[in-house]
Amino acid sequence: MDSGLYGKIEKAKRYAEERDRIKFSQFEAHIQGENNEHTVTYQDGQWHCTCNYFQIRGICAHTMGLELILEGMVDPHEVTNV
Repeated sequence: MDSGLYGKIEKAKRYAEERDRIKFSQFEAHIQGENNEHTVTYQDGQWHCTCNYFQIRGICAHTMGLELILEGMVDPHEVTNV
């Protein structure tokens, strides 16, 4: 293995441990729900999900689950449609 790669691997591990270095601005994820697959997107601090509950409430288990996984790396969800 390239000797320079060892340093890069160590740096990558440090980045993974120091989650506060990472801030997402946009992404798309597919979540297999209890009955169907749903697409969750995040862009410029706004969440969206293709599930019916999100369409009515503006928040759902899929978006909340991703917020928990990405804690500190995305802006907290603001519920505006309740």
